[in-house]
Amino acid sequence: MTLTSLDYSIIIGFFILSLLIGLWASKSAGKNSAEFFLSGRNMPWWLLGVSMVATTFAADTPGLVTELVRKNGVSGNWVWWAMLLTGMLTVFFYAKLWRKSGITTDLEFYEIRYSGKMASFLRGFRAIYLGVIFNIITMAGVCLAGAKIANILLGISQGEMLLYSSIIVVIYSSLGGLKGVLLTDFVQFLIAMVGSVWATIYIVNLPEINGLSNLLSHPNVSGKLAMLPDFSNTEALITLFIIPFAVQWWSTWYPGAEPGGGGYIAQRMLAAKDEKNATWATLFFNFAHYALRPWPWIIVGLASLIIFPSLESMNQAFPSLTTDMQGHDVGYAAMMTYLPAGLIGIVLTSLIAAFMSTISTQLNWGSSYLVNDFYSRFINKEASEKQKVVVGRISTVLLMLCAALFSFYLQSAKDVFDLLLQIGAGTGLLFILRWFWSRINPYSEIAAMAISFIIAVFFFINGKLENPIIEIAGYWQLIIGVLITTIGWILVTLLTQPTDDETINKFDTLIFEGESKFKNIGVKIVAFITGTIGIYSFLFATGNWIYGKTILALGLSALTLICMFILLKIWKRIS
Repeated sequence: MTLTSLDYSIIIGFFILSLLIGLWASKSAGKNSAEFFLSGRNMPWWLLGVSMVATTFAADTPGLVTELVRKNGVSGNWVWWAMLLTGMLTVFFYAKLWRKSGITTDLEFYEIRYSGKMASFLRGFRAIYLGVIFNIITMAGVCLAGAKIANILLGISQGEMLLYSSIIVVIYSSLGGLKGVLLTDFVQFLIAMVGSVWATIYIVNLPEINGLSNLLSHPNVSGKLAMLPDFSNTEALITLFIIPFAVQWWSTWYPGAEPGGGGYIAQRMLAAKDEKNATWATLFFNFAHYALRPWPWIIVGLASLIIFPSLESMNQAFPSLTTDMQGHDVGYAAMMTYLPAGLIGIVLTSLIAAFMSTISTQLNWGSSYLVNDFYSRFINKEASEKQKVVVGRISTVLLMLCAALFSFYLQSAKDVFDLLLQIGAGTGLLFILRWFWSRINPYSEIAAMAISFIIAVFFFINGKLENPIIEIAGYWQLIIGVLITTIGWILVTLLTQPTDDETINKFDTLIFEGESKFKNIGVKIVAFITGTIGIYSFLFATGNWIYGKTILALGLSALTLICMFILLKIWKRIS
């Protein structure tokens, strides 16, 4: 396909706007590290919430959803829909706690919750482990997805795409800090939503598909529409429903769905005006992420089964894709080639925006760890605020370079998703309990981190071997990782000394203000359950409206409104 001057104008205009925002925000971002990484702790909930949503709408997200739909149908999305429980737990139990802590990064938590040299070591090690290793893996997956999109829609190589995009995103994210990221996220989210919805409507009405009713009744699609797994298919039931709900949501650490909050989600809660704004931002994020956005991607994924019924048909249509870049996740980009001039410019801009939003957030978040929790904590304790900003900008460039290079070693969005889940397997329960169970200590966290990482690396390498050491299904790998890691860190917790009483008392006073840790626990549990039901109801109501199942859609819509009413009542009581 070829882009017109109109398409290029839309894309170039977006790049110019992003750079202008970065230049404008740089005036305040360069003042000190608090401005650069937390935007002065004065951000409203709606801007933070939109930023969270924009960040999780990475270039690889539509591809991941398309891959899940093509392989397992709509119900394949339960592998990430189940993470809503993690998000709602953060909303009602942890958002206020993070904002009360008053820290700059979530890694500072270690030196207010734990004591001694091991607390300091843990903070520094996690800065490298998450800010560099985990962060680079995450960004590499996004870079790979961006490269696949660029190859199909622009006809450029992975190297060219990464060179051009990296320069733009590094400039505005290093100049404007978090404020620049938040403002560009807002623009990027609007473009992304308009582009994805408009593109979906156009694709459904292509002559090859001929409307929504024909799409849903097509033999390639009709068997893929169920929103719940086939309960007679044992393997599908285990992998798509039982594992995500029984094990995955509380036991694994995944970017954007960290049990107890963390990463860039915690960064935005810490940047909020107050605890109320931190809570509302996280609630809006979970609603928009799980209920508002998925259906346009799902519909396009279903439509791709008509035009490209097999992986072979897609590979034949795009012979320029290398073997390493082929896969079901390119289905979304493949469908975008059917869009007309102007609309393809908007959609391509939305995908570029999604790429830039995620990468800029990951860069700012990762560099905040390197500066605040490693450089100024261990290398140069006397560093001035200006020096911290300079180091933050340098680390931004280096992280981008490493992520771009590592992306050449990955193959699909699902590969990255599975790898990140496996690395975090078994650590989630610790992150949930450490606020309340005083017995947990630095050795607990070190054990959890080390065990889960070793197991993940073993399974990753084993899967790449021509003759694997052991043949084992992916869901059993996750279960094994969770069991071994959880048992390991609990044993270490019980066999080592807890944090001293003085540190625990200071922590409890700061976070819980001298009140019971379990104040309003019953009400919060009700809010957690109600919020979860409400968001799932909205998600499935939307699906049933699309499917034309009016009565069920009306019932689920009514349930959504009831849940909203209950949550408002609860909020008045606990706020």
